[in-house]
Amino acid sequence: MGRELTGPLLRVAALSKRFGATRALTDVDLEVAPGEVHALIGPNGSGKSTLIKILAGYHHAEPGAVAELDGEPFDLSQVATSRHDRLRFVHQELGLVGELSAVDNLALRHGFARTAFGNIDWPEMERRTHALVERFGLGIDVRRPLAAATPVQRTVVAIAAALQGWEGRRGVLVLDEPTAVLPPGEVARLFDIVREVRAAGAGVLYVSHRMDEIFALADRVTVIRGGRRIATRPVADLTPRALAALMAGEEMDTDHRPPSSPATGDPVLEVRDLWAGPLRGVGFDLARGERLGVTGLVGSGHEIVPYAVCGAHTGRVNGRLRLPERSTRWTEARDARALGLPLVPADRAAEGVIGDFSVGENLTLPLLDRLRTRSGRLRRRREAALTEDWISRVDVRTAGRTARITTLSGGNQQKVVMARCLAQRPPVLTLCEPTAGVDIATRLQLYDLIERQADQGTGVLVSSSDTQDLLALCTRVLVVRDGRITRELSGPDITESALVHAMEGTE
Repeated sequence: MGRELTGPLLRVAALSKRFGATRALTDVDLEVAPGEVHALIGPNGSGKSTLIKILAGYHHAEPGAVAELDGEPFDLSQVATSRHDRLRFVHQELGLVGELSAVDNLALRHGFARTAFGNIDWPEMERRTHALVERFGLGIDVRRPLAAATPVQRTVVAIAAALQGWEGRRGVLVLDEPTAVLPPGEVARLFDIVREVRAAGAGVLYVSHRMDEIFALADRVTVIRGGRRIATRPVADLTPRALAALMAGEEMDTDHRPPSSPATGDPVLEVRDLWAGPLRGVGFDLARGERLGVTGLVGSGHEIVPYAVCGAHTGRVNGRLRLPERSTRWTEARDARALGLPLVPADRAAEGVIGDFSVGENLTLPLLDRLRTRSGRLRRRREAALTEDWISRVDVRTAGRTARITTLSGGNQQKVVMARCLAQRPPVLTLCEPTAGVDIATRLQLYDLIERQADQGTGVLVSSSDTQDLLALCTRVLVVRDGRITRELSGPDITESALVHAMEGTE
């Protein structure tokens, strides 16, 4: 960082895009230099994803836009076939086929290896795929369908696919929220790869909502808001507060910490001897109004805890659960769905929303029985009122309850999923990676929303690989390693260093 940057490798000027009456981008300029990591940041809905999709050829720019790669122009109004092969992408949605293996997904990008007789050379395909993914050290089974892989493993495969067959010199790698679901160890590995790409002379356009990543990795940062470029600054000249102010258009307090002492009320959830996937006999109590975190490295099993508690884990589950305020009887963990605890899942796009449904339909989906008449007809006015009420409560930015959920930014979609859970008035709110892929302003809004629910007596269970979430939200954190709870941190003992050391087992 801080070295002299040469002329632009990627240059975009006067970039505009309109969707109907909505102007998503207005005359945006952007330059990425060789050997530079250039961060692109802005609030949800600011136009970042639209800009990336125009560069990739998914959307067409309006006439007048100019784009050059290493001085060579290319037409942003044409289809993707006109793009440079030296412009590579890892999109937030990853662009993978879940029914296919890592081997097949990489082959879809760059073709299959062939034997001398023209048949597919499967051993060579597996060797190539292993060589690309093994640097992350996640033990990915490259022959297994990616639908069965973890979000982290799918992210790694998408990055490997982008780097496949790429020299990197005089090219640009575009990463759109690549660490949204990566824990600290995997983030560090990704940073190493990004630095390798930069050291080779390539440019990296790095889209992220995470301040710590930008200050750790980027040379310059461009802020866009409301579809316009607000500023481009050297990262060394900024502070987190100053960058947040550029994003939000106002001074913003980026620090958020929970009460220093954990809740001590009666338990609202009791879990005993929970076995699921890698989990081996996990047990804990969640108190009324407590914000309890569960974390660990990839594969430790921490990410399975909320799914098993809510009855959403697809594998075999054993153990016992109890909601003491409802009943003194224990429920077998395999029947956990009967407890009716809602889940905010880790993968919002795949598990949290139905893309063809409206905002209102996504929000009220689990509440239809409450909204029906005795004859089974849906009370439309009541449904509309409930939807409008929750849109207002959680501040969803939308054209209206009838708008398709996919027209919303990721952060606003997350608010809808959260509202859907809260509308059920559960004794326990269960969250998995609750702020993945949302900007700092929305992240703080979600923190405040979760805090309000806890203050009203709701028990909050948070599974997250993001230490910022754990530091901001949790009054107590359970660290899972090799399927067992190996460390419990509470109050002032919850620090970044303590969390990372406990997860890595290096205390």
